[in-house]
Amino acid sequence: MTGEKTLKITLVKSAIGYNIRQKRTLYALGLRKHRRTVLLPDNPAVRGMLHAVAHLVSVEEVTSHETA
Repeated sequence: MTGEKTLKITLVKSAIGYNIRQKRTLYALGLRKHRRTVLLPDNPAVRGMLHAVAHLVSVEEVTSHETA
């Protein structure tokens, strides 16, 4: 096990009323519906997208052996 970090991202607030760029960022992250969770690798691209929608999501760091 390499212990690679994975991010557990949950959409906690609706994107209704926010601009189209933030909605498209959520869609690109795989968050299509409210209260859904996705697991994504911890890398600079994902971190940048999370920075843009930080007020709409909840993020937890988990290691790869915890996700199995």
